[in-house]
Amino acid sequence: MIGRCSARGTIAAMHIEAITVSDIAWLKRALCAQTGADFFFPEPGSSVREAKRICGLCESRTECLEYALANDERFGVWGGLSEKERLRLRRQDRSG
Repeated sequence: MIGRCSARGTIAAMHIEAITVSDIAWLKRALCAQTGADFFFPEPGSSVREAKRICGLCESRTECLEYALANDERFGVWGGLSEKERLRLRRQDRSG
């Protein structure tokens, strides 16, 4: 499991000891690993537009979203979806 990331550094550099081998494969390819975590964990009320743009170009987007849903990630943008969007998706899955 990936530990919670702070706004400093890059996502790939943070809490690497908590990531399993299967998680590292997609994370190494992820564009967020090459950019600052500021985009993906913005201050409350800040825009997530730039994070979503980066996610839209990323080949690891599907794996990232699957990881976030499987691990109940509640903060940040994962797989191109915000916290609210992932919550809505989880609720749809439960009701459908």
